[in-house]
This record gives sequence, C-alpha cells and structure tokens, in this order.
Amino acid sequence: MLKIAVFVSGRGSNLKSLIEKIKSDLTTVELSAVISNKSDCPAINLAEENDIPYFFVNEISKEKFVTFSTLKDILNSKEVNLIVLAGFLKKIPEDFVDAFENKIINIHPALLPSFGGKGMYGMNVHKAVFESSAKVSGATVHFVNNFYDEGKIILQRCVDISDVENPAEIAERVLRIEHELLPDVVKLFSEDRVTVENNRVQIKFK
Repeated sequence: MLKIAVFVSGRGSNLKSLIEKIKSDLTTVELSAVISNKSDCPAINLAEENDIPYFFVNEISKEKFVTFSTLKDILNSKEVNLIVLAGFLKKIPEDFVDAFENKIINIHPALLPSFGGKGMYGMNVHKAVFESSAKVSGATVHFVNNFYDEGKIILQRCVDISDVENPAEIAERVLRIEHELLPDVVKLFSEDRVTVENNRVQIKFK
C-alpha cells in the first residue's frame, strides 16, 4: 500500500483529482493526510468531506499549526512513503526535504526546466509562457530538492497553445493536463515503477 500525504495551499483541484482517482482506480493508494500552510485553505474542505486527517504547518509552532519537525514525526508515524506537493506555495525546509529524499514530488504548470524557479507559480508561469510566444506548454511532475523546481523530472505532458489569446487560456488547458498527469504519476509509484538510476529517473515499463 502506497501511503501519500498531499501538501496544498489553495482550492485543491489537483487534490480533488487525486481523491477521485483513488476512489475509482488506485486501490493500492491511501491518502493518509492533507497538509496546508494556511488555516483558511479551501482545500481543507475536501479533506473534511472525505474524512482525511489534516494538519497545518509552519516554521514555528502556534495555534493550530505544527512545526515541520513535528510534521516529520507525524508522517513517519503514519508510514507515509510519498509526499505530493499539489499547489503548495511555501518552500520546504532543507532538513525536511533531506529526511524524505526522493519521496517528495511536485507538480509544476509548465515544461521544466523552462519557466521554473522562485516566484514562478500560478498565473505568473502562464503569463511568462504567453509572453515568450511558446507554442507548447504543459505540466511537469518532478522530485523536490532544495532548489526551486530543479529536482529531477519524473514525467511531463504537453498541450498545444499555439492558438491561445491570453494566459488564462493557457492556465485552463494546462490544468486539465495536471489533473491527468498527477494521478498517473502516483499510480506509477504505487506500482513501484519509478527509480533513479545513473543519475536519471527511469520509468519501468510493464
């Protein structure tokens, strides 16, 4: 059983797609916890509706919030073996990343290594893609290391944006791709088909 924790800061559309996929198809995946850095995060409603434990995290302990150190212990106690960042807009401390090496993945709304880095999230990404006059965009799932969007790429999916008229149209098309790609990658992990060999991510084919 693959036990995952999903980190989220916003409305949680990728979290919703994961919940739906787990219910319908991913019978070997358990969503063990939802984590947010915001106490008013709309995605927490999804956790409550689906009886998923949730926690709020911050660098320092305060009302409702646990520290990353405490969260590490919580996730280990739940035997979480994959952390999924799905729109989590907070840099994770290095010691936390190091404790879960090659066990934290993130979905980014562009084709890395282009259009990544600090500040490149949400509509900022799509605006940059639009202004570059790129004809193709997409989504990337990658491992998380201690540098923004620089972890090894696991899987990508492309979408044609040659006819778009504004960044919002790119965002809409890419989001549809994200909702397909992220559950697909989680499925690959649940089937133990993702490895890192010779400094490169490999996907084992059945």
